[in-house]
Amino acid sequence: MTELDLLIDLHKNTDRQGPGSENDTLKALDFIPISGNKDLVVADIGCGSGGQSITLAQNIDAQITAVDLFPQFLDELNKNAQRLGLQEKITTLEKSMDDLPFEKESIDIIWSEGAIYNMGFEKGIKKWKEYLKPQGYLAVSEITWITSNRPKEVDEFWNEAYPEIDIASNKIKILEENGYNLVGYFYLEEDSWIKNYYKLLEDKFDSFLTEHKHSETAQNVVENYKSEIELYRKFKAYYSYGFYVARKE
Repeated sequence: MTELDLLIDLHKNTDRQGPGSENDTLKALDFIPISGNKDLVVADIGCGSGGQSITLAQNIDAQITAVDLFPQFLDELNKNAQRLGLQEKITTLEKSMDDLPFEKESIDIIWSEGAIYNMGFEKGIKKWKEYLKPQGYLAVSEITWITSNRPKEVDEFWNEAYPEIDIASNKIKILEENGYNLVGYFYLEEDSWIKNYYKLLEDKFDSFLTEHKHSETAQNVVENYKSEIELYRKFKAYYSYGFYVARKE
């Protein structure tokens, strides 16, 4: 198996493939004035196995298209939607986030938790804007510095891993320069990283390694995640996911 195959296997059977929580999704949703709106059109881009897609379907009157590149995650989402009686509200679409089939100005809300980095924050918000209706909403979580100064170790790690990492004010400026008005912002607390993401991965490490016969590639996957978790525990005061909710002008 390739490293990508192993990463997918490690992340299967979890609600999320990154930091986040039901409370985070609902908190972001609270910034969007949807009371009384019916039949909203929503796209959840980079949905993974769709924990947030389920939360959205349970809390708003909407048709949700959940988009991801990996069918393994979409299969899980379809099973969960069926189990919860939400299959009429969620449609899955296997597609790359930079090659979407949506018509211009056809979507009320574009949602993307922890995924826009695959495309790049600025490129993503520019491209996706064309799909939003006038006054439509964008809700994305994105890795963000939560202090202006930080230790060299964590600064070098994240600037190499994702050069677009920045403080929230600069991310907001990018939104404003590209035709959005910010309506809400917050950053994810520790539980969204540890309890809802990293702990679930840690609990699977042993069985994952056993299943893959402790192959070198499988061991590398686990060691990389252990290093990432250690980095977060050590430097959690300096970075998190920022959740940005903005309205198209």
